[in-house]
Amino acid sequence: MAEPDEKAKLVLIIDDDDGVRDLLTFMVNKEGFRSEVAVDGEEGVQKAERLKPDLILLDLMMPRYGGFEVLRQLQGSDLSRIPIVIITGRYTDRSTAEMIRQESNVVDFLEKPLKPSVFVATLDRLLKPRAPEAA
Repeated sequence: MAEPDEKAKLVLIIDDDDGVRDLLTFMVNKEGFRSEVAVDGEEGVQKAERLKPDLILLDLMMPRYGGFEVLRQLQGSDLSRIPIVIITGRYTDRSTAEMIRQESNVVDFLEKPLKPSVFVATLDRLLKPRAPEAA
């Protein structure tokens, strides 16, 4: 697989599960985007501040610094405009999912196990440039 172009959009993957991180990295790179990974929320916030990614894929349930803490930290900084896709393996009832979707920087909410076609469509929708609408 070819390395993505240096000008390709950068996706930061924050997940404590090696298998999930590897799968997400593979799919992100296959779609032509660059990826960077973080194994927990603390590392994720540090990398977000340093790299200023175009999109963050965020697991909610992680040790030490969970997804909610990461959301709060990013909202309180100049990174609040970075779109975040929540990816969780935890059963989430409809009201909790809606509450998470209301967060200003959350643009989508996906449950594990991920359906590759849904994940790729989400990446494309959020990161691929759109042609201007014909008048």
